[in-house]
Amino acid sequence: MLNAMTIDFEDWYQGLEIPLDGWHRFEDRMELAGRTILDVLAAAKTRATFFVLGAVAERHPDLVRDIAAAGHEIASHGYSHTLVYQQTPDAFREELRRSIGTLQEIADGPVVGYRAPFFSITKDSLWALDVMVEEGVRYDSSVYPTRNPRYGISDAPRWPYMIETRGGPIQELPISTWEVRGHRVPVGGGAYFRIWPYAVTRKAFTGLNRQSRAALFYLHPWEVDPDHPRIDLPKRIGLTHYINLKATKNRLERLLQDFAFAPVREVFDVG
Repeated sequence: MLNAMTIDFEDWYQGLEIPLDGWHRFEDRMELAGRTILDVLAAAKTRATFFVLGAVAERHPDLVRDIAAAGHEIASHGYSHTLVYQQTPDAFREELRRSIGTLQEIADGPVVGYRAPFFSITKDSLWALDVMVEEGVRYDSSVYPTRNPRYGISDAPRWPYMIETRGGPIQELPISTWEVRGHRVPVGGGAYFRIWPYAVTRKAFTGLNRQSRAALFYLHPWEVDPDHPRIDLPKRIGLTHYINLKATKNRLERLLQDFAFAPVREVFDVG
């Protein structure tokens, strides 16, 4: 069955909780990493949903156009990669509107999906779903049904579901988890894809598909760019950011051979 392949399209330093005004201090490797991920997907004849950071789109419009031209879905990842629960509703709306407007202009097509930086739609920021609906977003993929120091709603549904907001419904598409002895194990990609042995991901996705459930996977372009700069980071962040980077590209290629993937809008009914 088809599973959902998603790419959180951001540069290596943009997910390190470094403010926007400090980004100029770091090497821009978006072109190299972005082209690598596009080449891997093309070789596997796989299309994906790219949740593109607005700031990246402004800096690399040709890259975003090429993503759209290759048949991938373009969705929003916000603008500045700021945690949603650290923003006001007005600031969140402004960033969302700027991101969607930029992406629609560059890619010349509608943008109806959103994923929050760091999956930061938590119980403290559910108000953001109201804003999304008011700004034309039809589906969100930000509520991670697991426990993490920065994100997660551990008792949220594991499967796609509708959320009612003051402006109408929005579909929530959770990243995949695997239930083991009553515990939810995050297996949907990112650092978890690099930390767990590949066999764990394969077994989890096989189990989900046997239940007629589509897996929802995510990755960042910098994860297939193991030579990006190493900087001093807090131990917890540094460990998860840099672990097993050299193995990621081969693991992704293997995953694309073992399972069938497509963009979110082709896998789930998002209206």
